[in-house]
Amino acid sequence: MSTRFAAFVESSWNEDRREFRNFMGFGRNWLEEIGSEDSCGRTLWALGSTVRWAPSAGLRHWAQGLFDRTASSADTFGSPRAIGFAMLGADHVLEVDNKHKAASSILAAGADHLLTLFGHSKREGWTWFEDVLAYDNCRLSEAMIRAGVRLNRVDVQQCGIETLRWMTALQKAPGGYFRPIGSSTFGKPYLKPHPFDQQPVEVWAAIDAASAAYDLTGDEGWLNDATRAYDWFSGANDRGLAVADPQTGTSHDGLNHRGLNLNEGAESVLAYQHATIAIREFIAKVR
Repeated sequence: MSTRFAAFVESSWNEDRREFRNFMGFGRNWLEEIGSEDSCGRTLWALGSTVRWAPSAGLRHWAQGLFDRTASSADTFGSPRAIGFAMLGADHVLEVDNKHKAASSILAAGADHLLTLFGHSKREGWTWFEDVLAYDNCRLSEAMIRAGVRLNRVDVQQCGIETLRWMTALQKAPGGYFRPIGSSTFGKPYLKPHPFDQQPVEVWAAIDAASAAYDLTGDEGWLNDATRAYDWFSGANDRGLAVADPQTGTSHDGLNHRGLNLNEGAESVLAYQHATIAIREFIAKVR
């Protein structure tokens, strides 16, 4: 199926607008000229991941070529998450080619931008890049940790660890279990998180960020944080309900104030599967 997915991504690039599209209709017609910045950032992240991890040399070659053609689209990103996603993709590319100019530029410029945002938004009791909370929060910290290591910049590393510690504490319920930032909190300045709705993508992000923090610090406490996040899938959550099914590999879309969101969207299923791989790899490298 990977070639089918690659064909979709290849088709999504709008050469005239120099951006990726996101939504396609049932008739295989694109529904927009350009997608959101976050979707464009995710695409660069996916391409970078393919450059590094695809088992097929042909897919790696294709992904590298498309990344090279499209990397400059990140230059105009203003969304912190789009910047963070692009940074993660660039870090993957630099693992393969540590002299890749476009990837190096994305990583350095992104780190500087997020540092600036952090300086503007941080205040007493608020250690974050924005004055609001949103989705995939831990990806920002992960991007900074990985960029700090890649660029050998202590200031970037420290920012990543500091923000991740704050976010990890924020996503720990009084009962000790993982409580992702609820979507009803999104976009409200300096508002501490509401509990619902909770989404699987936050678990995957928390695990990957904790793994990056462990790689930097060697502190095994980050594995405890990652395990607590993963256990959310099996019922260690506000509702005491299993969100995912390890037998089928699928996941519901999360938890709301009524209980389970019974939809099983692609993002949720992929987040569960990626989180499962990530926690297994994390445990293996610690033990």
